[in-house]
Amino acid sequence: MGQALARLAELARATSLERAQDEYDALFVGLPRGELVPYASFYRTGFLYERPLAKLRGDMEKLGFARADGIYEPEDHMGALCELMSLLISGGEGRGPAELATQERLFRQHIAPWGERFFTDLEQAPSARLYQPLGTIGRLFMSIETQAFALAA
Repeated sequence: MGQALARLAELARATSLERAQDEYDALFVGLPRGELVPYASFYRTGFLYERPLAKLRGDMEKLGFARADGIYEPEDHMGALCELMSLLISGGEGRGPAELATQERLFRQHIAPWGERFFTDLEQAPSARLYQPLGTIGRLFMSIETQAFALAA
């Protein structure tokens, strides 16, 4: 993990904002689409806006979360899911940390089924230079979280 973080820092210092944006577009946007589609629905069903998104929206509503105004991407984007987990762990937006059982349930239902595979794909994506160590960090983090929740049980 430390080596991947150091590599990410090194690459970030040496990468222009324009180059980082170009890499992001090649990986996640592209024509007709990027190399990777960072949505749970796509990874789990092969299509966007499917059952995993509907389940996530229901769970978010129960937890008092909703998509921010002006954001049109589906909520099952890996970045959004990581941000949601961060809010559950540390609190924020006027709330304290969620109970460990709530954190674990969200992780197991919405991230664990596809997270490690997504980050492995990012780690190995041909266009990933700056994002390659982020793939490594994400893959390792998914493994650590899975093990940590198992130990807490």
